[in-house]
Amino acid sequence: MAKEKPLSERQQNILRFIWGYVQERRRPPTIREIGGSVNISSTSVVNYNLNKLKDKGLLERDADVSRGLRFTEQALAMFEDVGETVAETVSSAVDTLVRVPMVGTIAAGQPIDLPDTGHALYDDEDILAISAAMLPGGADKLFALTVKGNSMIDAMVNSGDIVIMREQKTAENGEMVAVWLKEDDTTTLKYFYLENPDTVRLQPANPTMDPIYVNAANVEVQGKVMMVMRQTA
Repeated sequence: MAKEKPLSERQQNILRFIWGYVQERRRPPTIREIGGSVNISSTSVVNYNLNKLKDKGLLERDADVSRGLRFTEQALAMFEDVGETVAETVSSAVDTLVRVPMVGTIAAGQPIDLPDTGHALYDDEDILAISAAMLPGGADKLFALTVKGNSMIDAMVNSGDIVIMREQKTAENGEMVAVWLKEDDTTTLKYFYLENPDTVRLQPANPTMDPIYVNAANVEVQGKVMMVMRQTA
């Protein structure tokens, strides 16, 4: 009989993250949180590895239930056997996670309304747990938005993806930002270019779409894109 293939490093990291998350919050993480913690942008890749852990008898999955993950007796016994070593690893991993609130939807197309990004408005169901190592520049003033539309597809930002933003009121030319158009009271995701003191060009990353030219006084930068979490499943 062939020897069973050992867990990959990625599968070990996923298992440790789930263990630490459950120990801290008394519930399993979401697929997005698992991907964010181990630097996997594709939900299908996360699902593949979760299924491998299920096949190895370490996880049970309920596809009809949100956060439908449970450790098997085999997994619990494994964690008990390694004791303090795993506990220290889990503690370290949890300490490096950043909690990012999901605050709404943003258009990568024509501007649409964006809910108030005040962090007091989100609940714990709308939190992404992401490894701090994936976020250059620290973890302050971060929020997440779900993208709607395809104007940024050449920048590898598709409809349904999640963008991690850092709150800021200024932008350099060429940065991908969320901007509020004051007169229309709408927000959009585009590349920012200050053409002259009076004109801002909001440039899509889609050759079939035209740029948007607006008066600079009508534009307020809300945040800069720091990371894109691709949703492929």
